[in-house]
Amino acid sequence: MSAIHAERAASGAPFSLVSEASALLSNLGVASARYTGGTLKARSPITGETIATVVEVGEAEARRAIDEAHAAFLKWRLVPAPKRGELVRLLGDELRAHKQALGRLVSIEVGKSLSEGLGEVQEMIDICDYAVGLSRQLYGLTIATERSEHRMMETWHPLGVTGIISAFNFPVAVWSWNAALALVCGNAIVWKPSEKTPLTALATEALFDRALARFKQEGGTAPDGLSAVLIAGRSVGQLLVGHPKVPLVSATGSTAMGRAVGPRLAQRFARAILELGGNNAAIVTPTADLELTLRGVAFAAMGTAGQRCTTLRRLFVHESVYDSLVPRLKQAYTSVTVGNPLEAGNLVGPLIDQAAFAAMQTALGAAKEAGASVLGGERIGVGAMDEAYYVRPALVEIAEQAGPVMQETFAPILYVMRYSDFDAVLDLHNAVPQGLSSSIFTNDLREAEAFLSARGSDCGIANVNIGPSGAEIGGAFGGEKETGGGRESGSDAWKAYMRRATNTINYGRTLPLAQGVKFDVA
Repeated sequence: MSAIHAERAASGAPFSLVSEASALLSNLGVASARYTGGTLKARSPITGETIATVVEVGEAEARRAIDEAHAAFLKWRLVPAPKRGELVRLLGDELRAHKQALGRLVSIEVGKSLSEGLGEVQEMIDICDYAVGLSRQLYGLTIATERSEHRMMETWHPLGVTGIISAFNFPVAVWSWNAALALVCGNAIVWKPSEKTPLTALATEALFDRALARFKQEGGTAPDGLSAVLIAGRSVGQLLVGHPKVPLVSATGSTAMGRAVGPRLAQRFARAILELGGNNAAIVTPTADLELTLRGVAFAAMGTAGQRCTTLRRLFVHESVYDSLVPRLKQAYTSVTVGNPLEAGNLVGPLIDQAAFAAMQTALGAAKEAGASVLGGERIGVGAMDEAYYVRPALVEIAEQAGPVMQETFAPILYVMRYSDFDAVLDLHNAVPQGLSSSIFTNDLREAEAFLSARGSDCGIANVNIGPSGAEIGGAFGGEKETGGGRESGSDAWKAYMRRATNTINYGRTLPLAQGVKFDVA
């Protein structure tokens, strides 16, 4: 229970998501004029009710914000990187101070459990910590040159305005992955959040503004327009993608969205970081620790009501352990607590909206037509919340990987299949169009190493004895094939936010040419 919720309960006032969302936004520093009297209805999937009406920006205002961000970039790129890191450190401080409020707002707006809402804010804090250290390590290489008295090296420079388009399921963490890195790399940022999660975007903007004010009060130099949030519909997203002053767009969403965004960026030779669909799989081998496997599969398949890009959607179980594991999985599916995610003990919250429920039912219907056995998947009534879409997670036993199994349905559906041959199941694992995350449960060293080898998983993330979800910020996040090929967060993902220059310096008095070329003039 939040302090705001507890105070209202103690006073005897009736509990309302509308009033709590308003109180949280006020506590986080968002002016009420931003979320009252607007045209965009912010809805909570917990009850299905509209909890705010958010003011949207038009295309003209969006263009001004991009122009201002470009002007800010021209100044921000000249600020030394460690000083840019200080701004991100202060952002991390604000997030720590307001973790409870922002985490609860995430839960209200997305329908996540409180634990997951708070975990998302912790992820923001973690990437800020990472980026602060990175601000002193934006390193280049010194490269051996064939010419005497020469030095060759590479340097990295700020790129420009970074456009960020985020999805509803991780409404603030994905922004932070991009924003923290882009800022320390010397870029300005323009964010177009999902229309389904405008409130958490406004709250994040307010916390960034607090950090920026502190940065300036403490002697830091930062231009106006360094960060902008565009609460708007699709047309403004298209404007951001097509704008010549935005050299990089990081877009998270469906593969269909990526097919629209990618070519437009390529047409103007802009960079793309695309984080798209994930039809993630796990393989359970004969030597797997079934206790560990059960927990890993349950969280990966049912957590966040199946609305993670890394959710486990396909499970290949060796025939020798199938009858030991699958009945226990079924028990977990029938007993898992589904309900209001703000209430302790509920592990699975609602789907984001009616469209998500309809997509789930369509996929389950196709599975039944293919002869599959379906456990769960039905809508569950929770209180008097008729406009909310709570479902029992679905476990689908199916004979082969075909039809709906080949598609990503953003809902808690786990397709379970038997296998007998390890090489054959590797081929099945890689046979879907998406390539985000994957895992294997095994105690056989050869199987584990084969899964991680060039002939193994073709995904951007490959795990052993943990599920495919729950990535940490220290590693680069992203996938291959229809997942888009982009990388965000840790490792050397920062390079996508900068431009590389190769430099050769002649400190001698002669001019030898590379490759032995002679060009002597009188």
